[in-house]
Amino acid sequence: MAGHEHHHHHFSLCFCDLMRLLWSLVMPCVYLSLALTLLLLLVLLGLRVWLQGRRKTRRAQDGGPAVAFFHPYCNAGGGGERVLWCSLRALMNRYPNVSFVVYTGDKGVTGEQVLEGARQRFNITLPRPVTFIFLRHRGLVEAASYPHFTLLGQSLGSMFLGWEALTAFVPDLYVDSMGYAFTLPIFRYLGGCKVASYVHYPTVSTDMLTVVRERNPRFNNADFISRNPVLSAVKVLYYCLFALLYGLAGSCSDVVMVNSTWTLGHILALWRCPGRTSVVYPPCDVRAFLDVPLEGEEDEDELEEDWEELGGEEDGRGRAGGDTKCQSIVSVGQFRPEKDHLLQIRAFAKLLDRKGDGPGGREALRLVLIGGCRNQEDEDRVLMLRGLCQELGVSDRVDFKLNVPFDELKRELVSATIGLHTMWNEHFGIGVVECMAAGTIVLAHKSGGPKLDIVVPHEGRQTGFLADSEDSYAAAMEIILALTPSARLEIKRAARESVGRFSDQEFEACFLAATEALMNQLVR
Repeated sequence: MAGHEHHHHHFSLCFCDLMRLLWSLVMPCVYLSLALTLLLLLVLLGLRVWLQGRRKTRRAQDGGPAVAFFHPYCNAGGGGERVLWCSLRALMNRYPNVSFVVYTGDKGVTGEQVLEGARQRFNITLPRPVTFIFLRHRGLVEAASYPHFTLLGQSLGSMFLGWEALTAFVPDLYVDSMGYAFTLPIFRYLGGCKVASYVHYPTVSTDMLTVVRERNPRFNNADFISRNPVLSAVKVLYYCLFALLYGLAGSCSDVVMVNSTWTLGHILALWRCPGRTSVVYPPCDVRAFLDVPLEGEEDEDELEEDWEELGGEEDGRGRAGGDTKCQSIVSVGQFRPEKDHLLQIRAFAKLLDRKGDGPGGREALRLVLIGGCRNQEDEDRVLMLRGLCQELGVSDRVDFKLNVPFDELKRELVSATIGLHTMWNEHFGIGVVECMAAGTIVLAHKSGGPKLDIVVPHEGRQTGFLADSEDSYAAAMEIILALTPSARLEIKRAARESVGRFSDQEFEACFLAATEALMNQLVR
């Protein structure tokens, strides 16, 4: 019994010694952590005071407030860039005493060349000069820089790029117009700026989580992950944690504008600031197309009679008669993986197989892929797509037109029979709207913005077609090509009437209304 008590006493002494040892180790760590935290707070406070001092000095020199747009790819020529230039034009016309800055990562070009590109591609000319801040480290936000944990890498990279922008120029109002939400807290809390954001596409969404949970391979879910349940579970956890951080960063925005109903749903779920969030449809240059008469509108009755006499056969333009000009199926979109040009080419190949080599068959059809290339990765993707065309034996029927000026884009759309769109969960789809305004019958993906906002009935009339697979796309194209002239014309009219809500004027009015409170704080 005495031995047992002695053993228990010895154990108690050892336990107390162990606790003392741990306490002696932990307390210095706690003190060190507190000291480092305090030091970090002092550094951040010092940076904020320094940056605000620079802003006050700059404002005293300029004599007025400044608004800066963060758009590292402002020379890319896509729909996001049209939003940028229309936003600047609207604000410049409304607020003559405010100066404007664009942070861009484009290299090898001048500000004048960027503005000339906007004029050629979008038919937009700014009423006043804009200052460009050329950032040197745009590679930090390139997906190619992060083969793994791409979302996290790009987000952290955007914070460093945002810091470079902030130290180069401290604005009064910062607008993220490309979706780099992690730059918002830097400008708000370190720069002391008002911040706004225009969200084209949520960086992470519940749909992406669904893709991973269902182990469905897509452009953002590699095959080796989708095949492995453990890796898929880890990626779901990674996405959930990232979504939490993304929501915290986005909620820093004083004003949030989203481009579609689909994007609105995801941003409300992630950022949780409904009182500051509104839908502002992106601007589509519909005026440039609305002046063009719809094909068949002037001689509708004559075309219908010819169609019936020929038993419903059509020539190469979808018109009854002897003109053998090819019918073109046009796609407009940057050569990015999510645009899914692979699906377009494969569906077109299936259509050619269905049509055969007879009259109105293979030789009467042509697929025209129009889009911009942002970087070498996009150019390599075009080479890959050309290789796929050769592999499927359709290279003689597919044209690639890269970085074309607006006039050529307009000609292609106006003369096309079908406007093709294949991106799954496209956030909006400016190219879809342009096709509808041009009098081209739209065939879009049955998801995202096209399904919820664009290719919807107008006053009870059909405005286009939707599909979601190679077979359904091929079948829909075949149906469109077989429509009578009057049926085509009715769809074209309904589609054209519906696009007024996506005009430049509507965008500018909604954008100015969303930002009015912030801008009034700057100019008062």
